[in-house]
This record gives sequence, structure tokens and C-alpha cells, in this order.
Amino acid sequence: MELSEYLKPLHTYIGKTFKGEFADSTPENPTYDIQYWERALNGNAIKITHSVNNGEYGGESMIMWDPKLGSLVSWYFTTAGFYTQATVIIEDGKLVSHENVTGNENGITEVKSIMQLLSNGQLHTKSEYLQNGKWVDGHEIYYKEAPGEQVIFK
Repeated sequence: MELSEYLKPLHTYIGKTFKGEFADSTPENPTYDIQYWERALNGNAIKITHSVNNGEYGGESMIMWDPKLGSLVSWYFTTAGFYTQATVIIEDGKLVSHENVTGNENGITEVKSIMQLLSNGQLHTKSEYLQNGKWVDGHEIYYKEAPGEQVIFK
């Protein structure tokens, strides 16, 4: 299955499911995320579906090339009712996005995130949020490939 030339650097993610615990997760109150990457729209897009704690929160992203902007862009829609639009850059094996947020109830208006597939096979994500006018640390997760897991929505 082919991907557009702009998405080819992400081919190693396709068809994989990853599971990771949030950095602030505890045995008493575990918080984990499961995400699945797939080829979409005849290879012109990548769809990423994820859910936190079996559907407490989740979302769907689409990444594709925008010829007018000359860059990758993404849209992220959430079960919490907000959505984001982002520009995406692939540099040094990292997926870097800058998202504009619409409709977040916690005052988050922008998100910067970096995602990278590490040499040990883990997927690392780290983000920061512009919340109420100040940049704050977001989440950080180290994922392991988890082929038996599923993204669940309630």
C-alpha cells in the first residue's frame, strides 16, 4: 500500500498500535493512551485514532499534504468536543506540530508537540499548551508497540 511522497517518512507507523502510560500515571490511578495509525484516503492521508483509559477521552487525527500551503497539515477531533488544526513538519525523524485549538473548555488555545519513533521501537510524545495566555508543560508519554490492544470509544 502506497503513501503519498509527503507521508512516506511516516510509513513505519502505519498499521501499528501503541500503548503508553502518562508520565503522571500511578498504580492507584493509571492513565494510559492507546493509538492506532493507518493509511487513509488512498494513501493521501494518515489517520491516527486514540483513546485514553478505554474511552474516557479520545480523538481522531488526519494528516495530509496541503499543496496551497506547501506543507503537511492535520486536523484533530476529540470526544471532548474541541478540535485542532495544525501545521506539521517532519525533521530529523521527528513529527513536529503546532496546533491551533478551537473550543477547549480549559483555556488551551495552542499546542506544540513532538512525536518520535525511537531506535528501541518506542514511540515518544511530548507536548506543551498555551493555556490562559501562558505556555505550560503538557503530557509526555513513552509508548510501546501493542498489537493486541484496541482503541475504544464509549
